[in-house]
Amino acid sequence: MYDRLRKTDPKYLSSKTLAYIGDSVFELYSRLRVVNEHDDKMSGLHKYNITIVNAGAQALGARKVLDKLSEEELAVFKRGRNLNSGTMAKNANAADYRVATGLETLVGYLFMNGSNERLEEILSMVLDEITCSSSDKEKNDT
Repeated sequence: MYDRLRKTDPKYLSSKTLAYIGDSVFELYSRLRVVNEHDDKMSGLHKYNITIVNAGAQALGARKVLDKLSEEELAVFKRGRNLNSGTMAKNANAADYRVATGLETLVGYLFMNGSNERLEEILSMVLDEITCSSSDKEKNDT
């Protein structure tokens, strides 16, 4: 289905391409986690998922795992973070948007590299941090 792309070493894919793929992979993993952990109506699942899949939340999660990345992973993250995409999320500041793009680039890289175990390990840490922070915020708001 995507043989040409699969045969390309992810080191040679552009940061934009990796971030584009990583955005989709992050969305998929977050949805799988939400469905796995919550038995709710679709509208409730979607509302909960959008608290996870946004630049601010992704940046929060990414900052918590930076010190756990290998040198290679950190270099890929920085490649994405330093990407000048020319766009910006509606509800994010520039710093968070850049960090989130770095995370998406790393996720895309790991996915395209076939490093599924490491991808799941990193996404688990990121999603744990995001959902923990969301729970803490909800408790403080009540």
